[in-house]
Amino acid sequence: MPFIIAKVSTPIIKEQETDLKSRLGKVIELVPGKSEEFLLLGFEDNYHLYLRGDNRKPTAYIEASVFGDENHFGYKEFTSEVTRIFNEVLGIAPDRIYIKFSDITAWGAGGVYIDRRMV
Repeated sequence: MPFIIAKVSTPIIKEQETDLKSRLGKVIELVPGKSEEFLLLGFEDNYHLYLRGDNRKPTAYIEASVFGDENHFGYKEFTSEVTRIFNEVLGIAPDRIYIKFSDITAWGAGGVYIDRRMV
């Protein structure tokens, strides 16, 4: 189950949130075996972000947590597309968009525990 959380320094109106949700649901498919069907998303707008000591320009910090992709297949393409999406939808310059990847080795969902080492 992938999880994407975006913290952005700008407000997000409902239409933008819907657009981001739809686009991220498609772009997660760049990571083999992942789809919107299992994607969990979160957005935090008006977040206080400082880049190089400055918070006057729109900035985004995005975390993408992915289970079972320790080889990072699709991450390069995912990074490019997510950067494009946040630039188009929220007007955040690419050099102010940071994406952190976390490799999930164990996950619990729906009362079920899944460990990559046991699969």
